[in-house]
Amino acid sequence: MVAATGHADTGVGHGELIKAVDRALTTHGRALLTGPAGAGKTEVVRAVADAAGSRGESVLRLAPEAADQWIPEASAAALLASVPAAALEELSGPQRTAIALLRREADAPRAGRDHVALRLAVVEVLRTLAVRQPVLLVIDNAQWLDAESTDLLRFALRLTPSRVRVLAAERVQGGAPVGEPLWGPGVPAVRVPPLGADEVAELLLRHGLPARLAGRIHQASGGNPRLALALGHSLAEAAEARDGNAHHADPLPISGQAREVARRLLAAAPAQARRTLLLAALASRPTIPLLRRAGRPDAEAELAEAERAALVRVGEDGTVEFTAGALPAALAADAGWPERAAGHAALASAVDDPVQAVRHRALAVDTPDQWLAAEITEAAAVCRGRGQRALAAELGLLAAERTPASLPGEELARLVTAAEDAGWAGRADLARRATRAVLARDASPADRVRARLAVIDAAGQALGALDETFAYAMDEAAGDPALQAAVQLRVAWKHNLSDGDPVRSRDAAAAAGALAALGGDQTAEAMALTVRARMGRILGDAGAEEILAEALALPAPEVPLGMRNAPQYLAVRHALFDDRLDDARRQLMVLLPAVRRTGSAEDVFEVLRSLTEVELRSGRCESASAHARRALELTIEAGLSPGPAWYVAATAETMGGSFARAEGYARRGVQASQEEHDQVFLSRSLHALGLVELATGEAAKAVATLRRVAELEAAQQVVDPSILRWHGELAEALIAADAPGEAAELIESVRAVAVGLGRTGVVAALDRADALRLSAQGDAEAAVRLLEDTAHRFEALGLPLERGRTLLALARVERRRRRRAPARAALRAAAEVFERAGAGPWSELAREPAPGDGAGSRTSAATAAGSLTDAETRLALLVSQGASNQEAAAKLFLSVKTVEARLTRIYQKLDVRSRAQLATALRTR
Repeated sequence: MVAATGHADTGVGHGELIKAVDRALTTHGRALLTGPAGAGKTEVVRAVADAAGSRGESVLRLAPEAADQWIPEASAAALLASVPAAALEELSGPQRTAIALLRREADAPRAGRDHVALRLAVVEVLRTLAVRQPVLLVIDNAQWLDAESTDLLRFALRLTPSRVRVLAAERVQGGAPVGEPLWGPGVPAVRVPPLGADEVAELLLRHGLPARLAGRIHQASGGNPRLALALGHSLAEAAEARDGNAHHADPLPISGQAREVARRLLAAAPAQARRTLLLAALASRPTIPLLRRAGRPDAEAELAEAERAALVRVGEDGTVEFTAGALPAALAADAGWPERAAGHAALASAVDDPVQAVRHRALAVDTPDQWLAAEITEAAAVCRGRGQRALAAELGLLAAERTPASLPGEELARLVTAAEDAGWAGRADLARRATRAVLARDASPADRVRARLAVIDAAGQALGALDETFAYAMDEAAGDPALQAAVQLRVAWKHNLSDGDPVRSRDAAAAAGALAALGGDQTAEAMALTVRARMGRILGDAGAEEILAEALALPAPEVPLGMRNAPQYLAVRHALFDDRLDDARRQLMVLLPAVRRTGSAEDVFEVLRSLTEVELRSGRCESASAHARRALELTIEAGLSPGPAWYVAATAETMGGSFARAEGYARRGVQASQEEHDQVFLSRSLHALGLVELATGEAAKAVATLRRVAELEAAQQVVDPSILRWHGELAEALIAADAPGEAAELIESVRAVAVGLGRTGVVAALDRADALRLSAQGDAEAAVRLLEDTAHRFEALGLPLERGRTLLALARVERRRRRRAPARAALRAAAEVFERAGAGPWSELAREPAPGDGAGSRTSAATAAGSLTDAETRLALLVSQGASNQEAAAKLFLSVKTVEARLTRIYQKLDVRSRAQLATALRTR
């Protein structure tokens, strides 16, 4: 824990790093670990040292502090003080005397000491220890070794045997280590890399911090684990002090421990460079030419120093980017007002964008100015036209602050507009700030409602925490049908997203539509019809398409509440649900540039999400992965709720990336959706996780996960099985877990609904599962016929990945009845499908193992026992590898009684009587 030790938990993300250090020590006997403050060097060193100690090595530890570098031989004295007394007994008299003097009088004058005897004594101590057992000398904070100790250790290490290995960790901000090394050239320096966004998420979860903050904390910390944890704790504490809930878009407080860590990092830059860095921190888009024009003629050289200190990255075009988002905030916070004002004034005359010039001029003063406030308001309007809604919101708040007290009406109008811009941009922090200011003034009910609606719009998926805001908005909108319609629309969204209640959502939307018609707001009326059509589809209402057509018939101006709530977008979603993928893709390509112009990050995300899903179903995994990456980047940049983005990333990774990464994203999506009470994306993330578990042979886990999806979907009254297609996967998992009866019931109940609604893709997935049930129950001929037919249907529907999965199932069935040639043909056909689609994880599943290929040994053993079901094969493999019944039960999430019964059937099928015979049967068949 940071609070307890001051160090980050570097067990996250550093497994490979520890292995690299071990390899360097094994190969060279020496290793140097480098990295900036807070990167986790101390924890990596500790892990390596603890592992060496557990192997029986003698570990000597030295960790000098900053003050020690100015005390001659201070570190040498500390090291010798930790040496066991037995190692000193065989030293000569002069050597013992030299060590005793050093240990007792480390800070005394050195003139009267026998330095030759001291050097030889250190050599002899290390040799004596190495005779008994290997020695690992660990030096943390090697940059603080005093020069005399460095010289002494370098001499001793040159003369010690190979059984003395040395690991030094040194704080190095940039590339090469500073100071004089302890050994000659050729010793590997292992740099501690920054954590990735996934690893920051894991780090936060380990420390009980909200996972939904991971993207922004990764961006703010630059992957520095100590800074990431300090930021996470600061944000959680600030949120708890406010209302007990940390929001994903809250500003990260650079205070307390986070500020201290940032200061330590910044301390590596020379004073002159820090002045240039402050200007870069104050600029929106810093470049070397801009900084030169702003009065820093040596900006390039000073930034080169900062780049060596790993504080910034300078692009080939001169752009300057801080390696951690907290650094510019810390620089600005530590600078005094006069210094910041002077910096903004210099930048105001240096920037070439009129909007940025106005912004800097406004930030260079702190007094009201009517004409400046008007200029800022015009700049905000320009940003709105560019689609830069977040910047428009910031400028709107700044304009309100610069408005004289004698103009309260103008100030209030600017605050309300800023709130709405923030709501559009998903900036919850700015929306709350503007709304608090509106509510503190003598605002009309209409203005108060508009401000409260902005807070709701900026909340993303976290609508469940805004009941009080909804209540006040409903009360203040009374008597104004248009405002009431706007509030009721948001209530409808909340009932679906947070409450998981499509019936109440549909009813609220109907009320919103009636109020919108009464108030003459056709845009709101169209959106209300859209919600009714969406809920109708969920509830299996055959009239949902007619309602959507009615919404599409209304005029379609720019949608104030976002394209994601427009009928045009729901038409895309319906095309996706109906497997009309070409139609969906064509419409999305029209919508994508349109939503980018609106400036709504959530709108852009929604289109990217749908594009990812369309491309995956169409078998274009590379394109889908690109859309998913952009959706995730946008989520982090804009501070959106991360649950949906992690779900999208999980789906893309499941098909075109890696099952391991997909599982990580899915688990984080589950965590974030639970934190935000988002029932819709909780179901989706669980479905993604269940599919990974099924694909990787964890049938029991898949059953448990997909049953949670079924329960959530039932609680949300979802009837249409085409929206989230988990049903076939759960049936397959049940069959693999030896529950074909339950699978059959599920298949038949869902098939009736799917056939009635004309959901042919869902029916095909159910048929694939049913074929596996037939195979498990001994009717292989019927299973093969059904799988072959299903593969053709998926091909006709234009769903290549589903066809490939069906061919994989066909290969399994053919192997089980020992028809090797048809099994190989099906496997090759599946592999071709997956390779064309770029579906790497599935291509690996379809790969035929070469003779003796370890990666395929499990598959070979499983296929050898051709008469066993998948569930029986997994149990047989575990038992043949030495697992007891209790261990196998725990691993497979079964009762011991079930394991015993299943083992009996396995013995009968393979005609064996013992575990030894079972192992032999699996090896030889």
